[in-house]
Amino acid sequence: MSLSLYTISGFVITDTDGHRVLAKYYNPPGNPTPSAKKLMTLKEQRAFEKGLFQKTKKAGGEIILYDGFLSVYKHSLDLIIYIIADQSANELMLLSALVSFTDAASTLLRNQLEKRSVLENLDLVLLCLDETIDDGVIVETDSAAIASRVSRPKADTTEIVINEQTLMSAYLTVKDKVQQRIQQL
Repeated sequence: MSLSLYTISGFVITDTDGHRVLAKYYNPPGNPTPSAKKLMTLKEQRAFEKGLFQKTKKAGGEIILYDGFLSVYKHSLDLIIYIIADQSANELMLLSALVSFTDAASTLLRNQLEKRSVLENLDLVLLCLDETIDDGVIVETDSAAIASRVSRPKADTTEIVINEQTLMSAYLTVKDKVQQRIQQL
């Protein structure tokens, strides 16, 4: 058994009809594992997703071993979110990554983790995914940290007020100096 940080083979979100909403597959650099070679083409990925959906469409489970892959999944309203890895991967780490992603995405989407809101805010969801999993490596499992990195910063209005006051005071200072010079002449 070779240890590697590259544990994730894919990330998939499907709707409750089994249609792909979002999918991202990862191939480790160097020599990919034999199971990772199975999901190289779009046709293979779609067939895998269809079979996986058929096994997991009923709520009640969290983990499944399907077609040589370990998959942890979570149902959320009208979506099913999967993290797919090699069968030798650590289930607890996969589940931790899945829970942190769903919690962060739910926070960013104002507790509306459903198909419509995911599609409308696909940029935030993809950024959230990239903050959780980078090229097949789990990089963060703290949902608050993920959400804070992804969220859009609010405009800070105090800087504008301070700058306007600074400009106004500079203008008044220059005006006073010019008046003093004119009076001296």
